[in-house]
Amino acid sequence: MIRHFLRDDDLTPAEQREVLELAAVLKRDRFSARPLEGPRSVAVIFDKTSTRTRVSFHVGISELGGSPLIISTASSQLGGKETASDTARVLERQVAAIVWRTYAQSGLEEMAHGALVPVVNALSDDFHPCQLLADLLTVNEHLGDPAGRTLVFLGDGESNMGHSYLLACATAGMHVRIAAPVGYQPRADVVADAERIAAETGGSVVVGDDIDALVAGADVVVTDTWVSMGREDEKQRRIDALSAYRVTEETMAEAAEGAIFLHCLPADRGYEVDAAVIDGPQSVIWDEAENRLHAQKALLVWLLAKAAA
Repeated sequence: MIRHFLRDDDLTPAEQREVLELAAVLKRDRFSARPLEGPRSVAVIFDKTSTRTRVSFHVGISELGGSPLIISTASSQLGGKETASDTARVLERQVAAIVWRTYAQSGLEEMAHGALVPVVNALSDDFHPCQLLADLLTVNEHLGDPAGRTLVFLGDGESNMGHSYLLACATAGMHVRIAAPVGYQPRADVVADAERIAAETGGSVVVGDDIDALVAGADVVVTDTWVSMGREDEKQRRIDALSAYRVTEETMAEAAEGAIFLHCLPADRGYEVDAAVIDGPQSVIWDEAENRLHAQKALLVWLLAKAAA
């Protein structure tokens, strides 16, 4: 059965644990799974610039025995002369899976509808689910089972990262808090979905603007850039609105003893986070960045196994 990964709750709690357990295995033995031996190709499409996504998928597909087919939208027909669904029909006859880093979530949904191979969201304006698999793997490595742990996200809660933290952490049974000013809080429908999931997993969801109350006792402190790609013209307005939500050493001191700091990168040091935090002892961002590789490999192995079943 063809399964896609377009948003974090496309995996059930049990399936999320299965993928994360497989990621840990593949991190210990990077060449133990070779489902793309042949090699079979995986199309990796980029509408947006990328470092971690490009490197981790290219290396990961190669380590799984496959051939990464890197496609730039600017040099293809996608988004111009050809629809996402037509592109999928062309690709599905030649590749084992399609990975797309894009803008509109609707494009991913169109591509996945009826596709005969798995489609993976490598980032959209609404969600960044592959990043959250890496983050949960990192939490597990440093703190143990994420279930029951508390994570607080500070900053632009209506961003793709804010939305994905809500869904993925609720799926993992975590207590997820979003600290964001009014006007930058997550979409109501995403909050409702996260609350529904949390009710089933034993987690919880809190959204508010009281920074001190939401950071207090958190096991994981997270932020992301205030100015995402495509919103550069809003930079000063966003800085003015979000400046109080910068993660500082004082912020980390308010969290639980032994709390860790995550950031999906790239980081604007001195804006959403101080350099002293990024380079400090509680930061695990380099493990987090590496774990994109292992988590995405596990996801592909899992999706390909479902497709072959």
